Amino acid sequence: MDMPGLEPFRGEFQHLKSTERTHWADALEATLAGGWPLPPDWLDAQYDLHPEVVPLWMAERDGFYYRPHIEGLALRIRVCGQVMPAPWLVLWGLSAEDVTERAMDQLREKSKGRPFRRLPSGIYKGEFEDGQAASRILLPELWAGLFPGQNTFVAVPTEDCLLLAPQVILPKLLEGIAAGLAGPGRRIAGTIYQQVEHHLLPANLQDPHPIAQPQRELRQGDVAEAYRAQEAVLPAALGRPAPIGLLRTQQGRSVSLATWEEGAPVLLPETDLVAFIAADGRPLGIFFRQTLPRLTTFHGTPVDIWGPRRLRYEGFPTPEQLDRLECFATGEQMAALLKGTKEAPAPRPSTRALANQANPGALSAQASSPVPAHLRGLSLGVQNDD
Repeated sequence: MDMPGLEPFRGEFQHLKSTERTHWADALEATLAGGWPLPPDWLDAQYDLHPEVVPLWMAERDGFYYRPHIEGLALRIRVCGQVMPAPWLVLWGLSAEDVTERAMDQLREKSKGRPFRRLPSGIYKGEFEDGQAASRILLPELWAGLFPGQNTFVAVPTEDCLLLAPQVILPKLLEGIAAGLAGPGRRIAGTIYQQVEHHLLPANLQDPHPIAQPQRELRQGDVAEAYRAQEAVLPAALGRPAPIGLLRTQQGRSVSLATWEEGAPVLLPETDLVAFIAADGRPLGIFFRQTLPRLTTFHGTPVDIWGPRRLRYEGFPTPEQLDRLECFATGEQMAALLKGTKEAPAPRPSTRALANQANPGALSAQASSPVPAHLRGLSLGVQNDD
């Protein structure tokens, strides 16, 4: 207890039992090992708490205390301006529930008397002096009764932006989200959330709802953001991170795509599709990722990293092996896509597909396809310039 900064904890430490002292010492060691400062004295810290909302992948990456909130988002606690590491709770002798409850009480107090401002578009925006408007997604009671008798939709594109809209002006909410994501603030999420009774969930908008496809793209964009953050820190010795992007199908649906290039182990994200490129740069086609287990000689091993899952594969499939996969676009179509051609050639059935057509059991085989039902029957469409 002779280390500078430990004086405020001396009294608490002296009252601990032997096993509790060991636990406390482990927490101190974890704090120092994490490169974090010692916590402020709780007598002062308890009056300066603020809950914040961040993407779940960011919370996992940064290593501070966090609690999953709603899909894709996590709650963290700021103490005197510093994000709270979990070991601080042990050093204070407090539970996470106690500190979180106190932080939420302070957030409610700070949010009183600050009504949401109606924008010219008709949507509402929460504006708070602390620059942490997104944290108010933790307090649905703030907008209770704002849209009587209508479904309420919420978005937090950046940490200083909270948007609300009823269903009738969802297109205007999309415009607000796009403007927020294009701004300078730290990105939180593009996903639209819907209030269902007292809970917030990602809005489950199904085709032919006009906002179903934009919502799909926003959610895919949030996942892609996490994968791009991973790419910056993955060790080069592990292999090549497969780049991720989005494609538009002939049916107007967006699907996620990863690119597997021959020549090095690949770190493959869990996308809808995988595009294969030979060592000489030839496009070999785009295939449904869910059919990769048909290549029994390839075994993906999970990559040890925060955020969404990646699998590491060694080697590269032969053309004969690729024929076992379900094809989304041929090599010719893929080449046209890479060249920016607006109209890709018509799909050409793979060798496996032609064999299935001659097989009386083809229909039942298709029904047992590992490709999710919502992806079956999709084909490559015209891509937007963006």
